[in-house]
Amino acid sequence: MSGVATPLLLSLKVALWATFFATVFGVAIGYWLSRKQSTWFDLIDSILTLPMVLPPTVIGYYLLVLLGRRGWLGPFLADFGIELVFTWQGAVVAASVVAFPLVLKSARAAFQTVDGQYQDAGRVLGVSEVALFFRVTLPLASRGILAGVLLAFARALGEFGATLMIAGSIPGKTQTLSIAIYEAVQAGNDAMASLLVTITSVTCVIVLWVSSYLLQAGARKQKSGGRSA
Repeated sequence: MSGVATPLLLSLKVALWATFFATVFGVAIGYWLSRKQSTWFDLIDSILTLPMVLPPTVIGYYLLVLLGRRGWLGPFLADFGIELVFTWQGAVVAASVVAFPLVLKSARAAFQTVDGQYQDAGRVLGVSEVALFFRVTLPLASRGILAGVLLAFARALGEFGATLMIAGSIPGKTQTLSIAIYEAVQAGNDAMASLLVTITSVTCVIVLWVSSYLLQAGARKQKSGGRSA
């Protein structure tokens, strides 16, 4: 049982932390990109969403070049005692990178659907931009953002390639569910592989179902709001 519980708990820990970081940066940058429409903003959006289309091994290579001991930031981080390669924190970084575009795209789209009249009304009443964001804009866009967050969690939970390259496969330390499945298949342990695959699949189906429900609920709310107006 520990052969299942350990990678499962590690995967959940990595996915939760990765989702947290992806949400913070994804919502902030998504809001910034949603405020203006220009070719340059679309280019920035395209660059930031590259992890959605790049092979995971390419992402892992970039992370090694950036964070490895001989990388661009590796020696600098080592001076502060921060080591990310072959650690679960490195797995969090890899999962955050691949999950980030899902939050970014969802957040930008959700913010763009917010009716500007509500924001203008708040400014007329003297509400500050920060208060306006947290009291008006963010709540109105929350369903779309939450759907992206759930998708990011599912993506982080199933991350394999980039995580394997930067964190490796150390049982009990960096071996997540997806990596444990790979190792079980390589070892010919079909029973363990099937159990881990079932757990991962059921979890992802539940997350995707909740995400779809939130998107449909948001669309229905928008339509009813439009009719009442």
